[in-house]
Amino acid sequence: MDTMRDRFAPVVSRLLDEDPRVAVVLAEIGKDGFADAQRKHPDRVINVGIREQLLIGAGAGLALTGLRPVVHTFASFLVERPFEQVKLDLGHQNAGAVLVSAAASFDWPAGGFTHMAPGDVALLDTLDGWTVHVPGHPDEAETLLRHAVAAGDDKVYVRLSAQSNTQGLAVDGARFLTVREGRAGVVVAVGPTLDAVLAATDGLDVTVLYATTVRPFDTAALRRATESAGTDVVLVEPYLAGTSTAAANDALADVPHRILGLGVSRRELRRYGNIDEHVAAHGLDARSLRVRIDAFLGARIHA
Repeated sequence: MDTMRDRFAPVVSRLLDEDPRVAVVLAEIGKDGFADAQRKHPDRVINVGIREQLLIGAGAGLALTGLRPVVHTFASFLVERPFEQVKLDLGHQNAGAVLVSAAASFDWPAGGFTHMAPGDVALLDTLDGWTVHVPGHPDEAETLLRHAVAAGDDKVYVRLSAQSNTQGLAVDGARFLTVREGRAGVVVAVGPTLDAVLAATDGLDVTVLYATTVRPFDTAALRRATESAGTDVVLVEPYLAGTSTAAANDALADVPHRILGLGVSRRELRRYGNIDEHVAAHGLDARSLRVRIDAFLGARIHA
C-alpha cells in the first residue's frame, strides 16, 4: 500500500494543472516528487533550498498575491523551526496557506529528535484560526488535501504520517465519525491511532469516535456521544499527550466530566529504534491502551 506522502505529490500536481491559483513551495525535501510539475509550472513550483524561515515567508508572499500556496517539508522544519514566520507572516498578516508536513511525531526514528515533532499541533494551538487535519490513511490524506487546497484563503495544516490504519473511511474535513457505540465511556481516536484503539476497546461497552479534523474540534459530536455513553472521555492522539484535552473540557464545560489524554509523552526517547518501538514506549500500542483505558473507565465498560 502506498503511504500518505506517496499520495501528496501526485494529488497536488493534479491540482496545479486544474487550478491556476495553486502554487507549491518546497525546501529541498520532497522536490523529486514535483520534478514533472516544476517543468510544467516553473512559476508555481518553487524550491527555496534549505531555508525553512524563507519557506514560510515565500508561501505567505504568494498568498498575498492571491495564490493558494501548498508549503511542504518535515513537521519539525515546517512548524517548529520557522514558528515565528508562521505566527507573523501567515497569522498576523492573515495570509492563507496549506502547510503539509511529513515525518510526524517519530516516523523516521533514525533521523533523531531533530526530525521528530510530537508538539506540532500543540504549538499551532497557540495561534488563532488554524484548521488541522490528521488523516489516518492515504485515501483520507488525498481527501483532506483536496479540502485544504479548496478552503478559500484559510490557514490549514495537514499532518501526514508513515503510520496508517488498514482501511480509510469517508471523512469530510469537518466532523468526527462514530465508529462504535457503547454506554460506558467515549474514546476519541485521532488519525492513525484508530486501528490500535479499536483493538484495545474490542468487547468494551464504549463509544469510539474517529477524528481526522481536530481543529476546529467537533464539539457537537463529542456532546452527542456523551449523552448516551456518559461523560468519561479518553483522547488518543498520535502527537503530544493532552493536546486536545482543553478542547474536550471546553466542549463539556457545563456538565461534570473526566478527561484522560493519551499520546506521545514529553519524555524524550534517546534511542532511535523503529516506529513500532516508539509507539509501544509511549503506550500507544493496543495492549497498553487497553490497560490504560480499563484503569480509567473501570469495570462498567465490560459489556
